[in-house]
Parts: sequence; C-alpha cells; structure tokens
Amino acid sequence: MLKIAIPTRDDQVDNHFGHCDHYTVFSLDDNRNIQSFERLESPKGCGCKSNIASIMQEMGITIMLAGDMGQGAFNKLSQHGITTIRGCKGDIRSVLEAYIAGTLKDSAELCDHHDCQHHTQPPVFTIPTPKK
Repeated sequence: MLKIAIPTRDDQVDNHFGHCDHYTVFSLDDNRNIQSFERLESPKGCGCKSNIASIMQEMGITIMLAGDMGQGAFNKLSQHGITTIRGCKGDIRSVLEAYIAGTLKDSAELCDHHDCQHHTQPPVFTIPTPKK
C-alpha cells in the first residue's frame, strides 16, 4: 500500500506546506487505485519545526505532493523517508491523478523564507511513477 500526503486547504493543494489547514492522506493499492483517504490535522505553527514528519513516517506515508516548501521541511521529510514533489497546485484529486499517471513534475525549488508567494518557475524534471 502506497500512502501519499497532500497539504490541503479547501480541497486545494495549500501553497505552503508548513502552514496548511490539514493533510489529506491517500492510500493506493499495488495497481495505484485509490483505496481510501483520511484527514491528518496540521500541527499548530510552522510544520518544519513540528513532529509532523515523524507522525507521517509512523503512518507509512512515503510521498508528499506539496506546494512551496523551505529547505528545513524538505530535509526533515527526507530524513523520515518521505519523497517530496514540490510545486504542486490546484485540486488535490487532480494533483494525485497526475502523480498516478506519471505526469507530475517537481519544481526542484526551495523557499528560503516563510513568506514564499514569489515562485513562478516551471517544473524542471519529471518524477518517475512508483514501481509496483
């Protein structure tokens, strides 16, 4: 079972991982079909300084489809075995479907501050689809 987390606000990818309303966690079977989804509450304050990465690791989450993210959050997720695809935008179901189809691209861009509304670069490489 593959578990994927998406920072969410109003069924959209929240533009900033560390301050999202909550995370939507999707569970996919070996054929990449959605089996279930659940809501994981976001910690108060900045996500990169919380224990959210360890909670996600305990839940078995291995993929994060995120909007913008700072270096600290990226490193913390990586240290907990969570691969992060940055630069995601729009409806969470559409983003998940793009990941499943293998068309989602990582912006490879990291924020260097907490007020990161300035990013406009297009994605620069494709993340491979997970292996069965």
